[in-house]
Amino acid sequence: MHMKPGVEQSVYAVLLLNMLPDKAVLPGEAISQQLGTSPTYFQKLLRKLVSAGLITSVPGVKGGFKLNKNPEDISVFNIYVAIEGQQSLYSPSGVLGDLLELEEPERCCLLTDLMIQAENAWRDRMEQETIASLSEKMKEQQFQEKTKKLTDWLSQKLVG
Repeated sequence: MHMKPGVEQSVYAVLLLNMLPDKAVLPGEAISQQLGTSPTYFQKLLRKLVSAGLITSVPGVKGGFKLNKNPEDISVFNIYVAIEGQQSLYSPSGVLGDLLELEEPERCCLLTDLMIQAENAWRDRMEQETIASLSEKMKEQQFQEKTKKLTDWLSQKLVG
């Protein structure tokens, strides 16, 4: 399995938005700059997060983005689905059916149940981790100094 970088970037963008004071917004360009991504590409990610209802876009000169839900209600899986979509990670190709010369080769796969169980376990774990729980991890000793610098940066970039 390979996850696109947009998922990781989106998780950290939502974490940045979680650090905002009430009623403040953060311009998309500032987020993309901080994450080191192309502003054009990052706008597409932000639109997907808005479409999924995870963040909201505030238009205008003093516009930007902010969370649309409580951080406890935004799971890493929600962000994954917003960026990657809901498709299954595994799709049997019928190799075993071809190998055994079965009449309906696409319906025979020894891996399907295994893959469904693995995908369900992966999804369940991703649903357990929320923006709130990740934010708590950022408060750990190893991140405190850098998080303070990030908070200072945010206070210079936020609007509202």
